Amino acid sequence: MGDKNNIKAVLWDFGGVFTTSPFEAFNQYEKEHSLPQNFIRTLNSTNPDTNAWAQLERNELSVSSFCKAFEMEAQHAGYAVDGAGILSCIHGSLRKEMVRALRSLATKYKTACLTNNFGQTPRQSHHDSQAIREVMGLFDAVIESSKLGFRKPEKLFYEYACSTLKISPEEAVFLDDLGVNLKPARQMGMQTIKVTSASQGLKDLEKCLGHKIS
Repeated sequence: MGDKNNIKAVLWDFGGVFTTSPFEAFNQYEKEHSLPQNFIRTLNSTNPDTNAWAQLERNELSVSSFCKAFEMEAQHAGYAVDGAGILSCIHGSLRKEMVRALRSLATKYKTACLTNNFGQTPRQSHHDSQAIREVMGLFDAVIESSKLGFRKPEKLFYEYACSTLKISPEEAVFLDDLGVNLKPARQMGMQTIKVTSASQGLKDLEKCLGHKIS
């Protein structure tokens, strides 16, 4: 099915790959609220397996409970934040070139979305939700942390994805915007691509696959 290196499946993160990076929105929030640059990202990387963000993505906290917990974590770190406002930052704009690439590659490869996610936030519009559902419908499988109770970068998450697609890790290439999520996939034998922009991500994907993406 694949054209190079026995690749049979292309696995994709969603936020930061199919959408613009939430980190830009985090930085804007920080600027507008006089917070240190990268404060939110640093808070999310503190106790990354047990903090409020991790519990939200495993569906161990509701959105409202997350907001309270996250605000408390920020307070302990010395600053006040609005949890709901932080969540609204994650809804980036869809990258149409990524969606086109998915449509093309889905005719040649198995595809899956591997996403750490949670329920719809109060500020997410119906239009945004519909657009995301349409993209999700293009994948052969959608692997969601909120439904499974485990998340990237837990090895079990990647094992579940491979089992679902009936592939070995060596038969997959995985795109994500976070190196911490790519490391275990690479250790398992997947080819990995850290996405910093749509053009860079697709160019690197073409190299992995050994052909142009029409």
